[in-house]
Amino acid sequence: MLIVGGGTAGWMTASYLKKSFGDRLAVTLVESDRVSTIGVGEATFSTVRHFFSSLELEESDWMPHCAASYKLAIRFENWRRPGHHFYHPFERLRTVNGFTMADWWLELGGDHDRFDRDCFLTPALCEAKRSPRALDGNLFVSGHDSELGRSTLAEQRAQFPYAYHFDADLLARFLRKYATDRGVNHITDDVVEVNQDDRGWISQVGTKNHGSIGADLFVDCTGFRGRLINKTLDEQFISFTDVLPNNRAVALRVPKDPETSEVAPYTTATAMDAGWIWTIPLFGRDGTGYVYADDFCTPEEAEQTLRAFAAPGQDDLPANHIRMRIGRSSRSWVKNCVAIGLSSGFVEPLESTGIFFIQQGIEELVKHFPGTDWDAEVRRSYNRKVARAIDGVKEFLVLHYRAAQRDDTPYWKAAKTRPIPDGLEDVLRDADRLLLDEDTAYPYYHGFESYSWNTMLLGLGAGPRRARAALGGMDHGPAAGEFEALRRDAKQFIADLPRCIDYLTRLHSGGTM
Repeated sequence: MLIVGGGTAGWMTASYLKKSFGDRLAVTLVESDRVSTIGVGEATFSTVRHFFSSLELEESDWMPHCAASYKLAIRFENWRRPGHHFYHPFERLRTVNGFTMADWWLELGGDHDRFDRDCFLTPALCEAKRSPRALDGNLFVSGHDSELGRSTLAEQRAQFPYAYHFDADLLARFLRKYATDRGVNHITDDVVEVNQDDRGWISQVGTKNHGSIGADLFVDCTGFRGRLINKTLDEQFISFTDVLPNNRAVALRVPKDPETSEVAPYTTATAMDAGWIWTIPLFGRDGTGYVYADDFCTPEEAEQTLRAFAAPGQDDLPANHIRMRIGRSSRSWVKNCVAIGLSSGFVEPLESTGIFFIQQGIEELVKHFPGTDWDAEVRRSYNRKVARAIDGVKEFLVLHYRAAQRDDTPYWKAAKTRPIPDGLEDVLRDADRLLLDEDTAYPYYHGFESYSWNTMLLGLGAGPRRARAALGGMDHGPAAGEFEALRRDAKQFIADLPRCIDYLTRLHSGGTM
């Protein structure tokens, strides 16, 4: 197997495949030292723990090498109106008598500015900047911290309460050592040509200094360039810019002193005039960037806005301007080439799905690994799963912009009239009347459960205004008691848990956990 391209996608792929197959699979990765990676701070899903567990890595093994921190939620600021915020947490809603706390919240007349804080524990922990682990290393919720072993996304039954932030460049460097220590052959060179056989299958790549490198299976991790999947095999790229117009970003690395700075245990997405700004708190710096549509904002305006927001007076910090290719390859596996990462698809960074798409692509490749007959049906199955996941995230992100109440600039006004995917129109119509469930939200696996869809709708100021009629005929006492238990639990966890910075300082300094 030959992986073309390094970065996070390439080295996650190399590490996972080598761990999966050991010496039974020869893995070579070729990357150029002249091709820069995106290299921003990355936020993730809670399901990424399956990846690290499969590599038999504890948090203390990798987090200190990657400036990593914890992520309990995404905090959305100014999406509803200036000064308003809400959290999208890694936390399923509790249930009472068969109905979720969101249903009961509507029945009991909850304050529509406080849905997240009334129905979840996590927002209180975020506001207090608490670590999800006590200083002895124990997770704040019991029953979720068991050893996963070689499990995958499909095996996640319980909602794990946090994910991670990390420096993507540092993680790629860490995984490069992990992979090469286990036998992955690493070649640093420029790929100057890609050769195909009579069938059109890739036979070898030609490099500047190492000659031709052949393989049976090629993995395209060349990012937005899609060197193998799009440029060589001419696979169609399906653009999503008709419904998701953000096509550029500008990023800064903003240093901070971990001894004097707090580390917020959440990603922040702050709505701006022509897009939104991410803030990803790492240990020792913040990763921040302005995601915008160049129909509404120039790169110069975006950089000026970002600097004023995130790093006033630090004009010496270099800015990284990024052109984003929003959409997906029609098929991520064509002939004997599998695209993983940005070459497969990308749906802007709003819900931290970049690493998730890489992880899903790798796991599904192992599950669909080709036999000697190269069964075409196996490729079709792989492509269905990858496409459905990316398309589901597309619909979920479009919901963010369509449901947001903000409409004070041309960008936000256009978000209310722009076309939306066909399936999403039915979802929004259903959501006007009843909270969504697993049948009425997007029907295929895409990483988000119905509680996420409902959280975004209610947090953005949309969704139903009345509860299900059945709740009016039920005893409200148990639900009221559960809301009180939530408030009581939140206060107790805040009292018991350390500040996130205190736990991370011990972790990064090699202290006992």
